[in-house]
Amino acid sequence: MQDQGNRPASSSNPIGDLLGRWRTPADVVLIGTALAVGISTGVGAIIFRYLIQAVEWVGYVWIPELTSAWGKAYIIFVPALGGLLVGLLIYNFAREAKGHGVPEVMEAVALRGGRIRPVVAVVKYLASSLTIGSGGSAGREGPIVQIGSAIGSSIGQALNLSDDRVSNLVACGAAAGIAATFNAPIAGVIFALEVILGGRFTVRYFSSVVVSAVVASIIGRVAFGDIPAFIIPDEYGVNSLWEYLLYPLLGVLAAFVGVAFTRLLYAGEDFSDARKRLPEWVKPAIGGALLGAMALAYPLVRLTQPITWDRVPQIFNVGYDVIEGALAGNLALGVVLALLFLKMFATVLTLGSGGSGGVFAPSLFMGAMLGASFALTVDLIFPGVIGPSGAYALVGMAAVFAASAHAPITAVIILFELTGDYRIILPLMLTVVVSTLLAQRLLHNESIYTLKLSRRGVRLERGRDQDILQSVLVGEVAQRTNLHTVPVDMTLSQLSLVFSESHHHGLPVLDDAGQLWGIVTVSDLEQALDTGLPSDTVVVEIGTSWPHLKVTFLDESIGEALARMGTRGLGRMPVVSREDPYDLLGMIRRQDIIRAYDLALTRRDETKDRTERIQQLQQEDGTEFVEIFLKAGDLVVGKSLQEIAPALPLDCVLISVERNGRVIIPHGDTIFRAGDHITAYTRHEDAAKLFDELHTT
Repeated sequence: MQDQGNRPASSSNPIGDLLGRWRTPADVVLIGTALAVGISTGVGAIIFRYLIQAVEWVGYVWIPELTSAWGKAYIIFVPALGGLLVGLLIYNFAREAKGHGVPEVMEAVALRGGRIRPVVAVVKYLASSLTIGSGGSAGREGPIVQIGSAIGSSIGQALNLSDDRVSNLVACGAAAGIAATFNAPIAGVIFALEVILGGRFTVRYFSSVVVSAVVASIIGRVAFGDIPAFIIPDEYGVNSLWEYLLYPLLGVLAAFVGVAFTRLLYAGEDFSDARKRLPEWVKPAIGGALLGAMALAYPLVRLTQPITWDRVPQIFNVGYDVIEGALAGNLALGVVLALLFLKMFATVLTLGSGGSGGVFAPSLFMGAMLGASFALTVDLIFPGVIGPSGAYALVGMAAVFAASAHAPITAVIILFELTGDYRIILPLMLTVVVSTLLAQRLLHNESIYTLKLSRRGVRLERGRDQDILQSVLVGEVAQRTNLHTVPVDMTLSQLSLVFSESHHHGLPVLDDAGQLWGIVTVSDLEQALDTGLPSDTVVVEIGTSWPHLKVTFLDESIGEALARMGTRGLGRMPVVSREDPYDLLGMIRRQDIIRAYDLALTRRDETKDRTERIQQLQQEDGTEFVEIFLKAGDLVVGKSLQEIAPALPLDCVLISVERNGRVIIPHGDTIFRAGDHITAYTRHEDAAKLFDELHTT
């Protein structure tokens, strides 16, 4: 039987109609589609690997032989040529294929029921193969996750499945991609559940994702052999208990490296996006040329050990051979330190300029270099105390990835599967936890994946968009008329009758002067009756009053109110005046929050449509995004958008307001505050006027 879920079947879909006529059992559809996604993604991963090798052969075997008279010039123009082709592909066919791909998959699951355009898989194949094969510093995992997810989404849409089932197949594709690429089926499953689905763990999700991951991994092993991605020396282990004090310190350093990488990556994107006069499709070529120039300069900045070019520089591509050198302890301190920072900047140049590739492999690379450099430095200070540097390189790989992705379970499992080694698991877990917790604090709980979405106004928590509720105020949805209240001297027997007649589960309590005393709930009443309190007991004996009472305000966002309710598991909260917290203005309940979410979705769609219309009406070089930071004393501080709207330029859209680390979608009642970071879209000639209207004191 076809899964109807929350999306009705379409009679125009012959495959979906066929499943419906055959009354195919739901479990058969679930496992059958998971198998199809696993097989398709597994085969796709093989093709992807060979396609990268083909591009690399052209760029670093055929072209160098063809241009042998030019020396090492190919190191610059091969990445530039690859970037040019990538820019043309992405710009003309699928903008979603830009960057590392995983955030786009997460956004599709959270906001679009897992629906991804089929063309994304094709463009991602070609763009990522060109980026990585031509030397771009990026990984294979992000592209294959997006490719597998697009395959899963396409199969789900072709069968006319519900949003929930399509999202499930997206997760199947992500797990299959990781499993086939790294020969790590368990890590693929955990990655899909922890990152793509935001921790949503059910038997149905788990079983289908496992099927896809196992099938894809088997296909990958047939093609590439059943061997770990990295070869680990036999002498790994913990030499001394003192090392358990050193590994947490490595976790702290890994957190700072992961955070620095995340911030630099998006700073690179911002810098590239700010170059408005350059065509978008040219930017990856410029990034590739700069990457090649940096690779040529690398031998000039290295401190020890000669570099073996072997045609492809060490900071190019995924860099697994260099990682194995660090794991084997074959790299000197100066080399690993240089490669740590050079790889970070190489990845920023590649992906920040608009290339297509993943951040997983660069995170592993930087982690290996960090761990090796940490061990070599400690060994210089305390000779013979610690184990081999390769052990620290291995732990550093997991720690930096966990710090970047905020996926500690995936980090531990995937490093275990990539190496097939269990001896280092205890320090590995300890270091990963330290790096993840510290990185979460430094990045305000944003990961390298979710930060890209939050910058667009999409804040995900457990795979769902939470920050969208920042665009709706409590006053817009709270119940403010016909409020049911009870007096402080009402008895339990009377209260029971009021709850029965009103069908409310909580009511505000007013004192003799009509001021807010507190709140009383059905749970309070039931607990009082269970403890045997007399029926003539008054509500003040059982209700919640100041200072334990939680309240909200009319001008506060629903997101902030929901966070306050969530800390105590509250189902309702009084709305009071900021000037007089005893003045009851309304009540906010769970059903009001549901209405707020629907309202926020509508506003987001309207803002998106307005922005797209303006972009279509104006020429590409005639508009720009403007960022304005408000400070105390600016004209608009304390005013609402509705008040200042008449003075704004006609063709202007205020896209977002970032406030205290949160992104707000502005609407008429939004009050501007000092410290707000406003992003607007307007004409070049109107930018100065917009700045004056918002920013002038």
